[in-house]
Amino acid sequence: MDKEKKDMPKGPLWRRLLWFIALWVAGVLTITAVGYLLRSFFIPG
Repeated sequence: MDKEKKDMPKGPLWRRLLWFIALWVAGVLTITAVGYLLRSFFIPG
């Protein structure tokens, strides 16, 4: 039973969800920026 408590993530649920959303948004923005950068190299004008 003690092992189950150790495996539980620490912190409130809202904070974990906020981190998840922030990392997801950062990933999407990074992929978008890289996509536009590559597009500008391969499709001039």
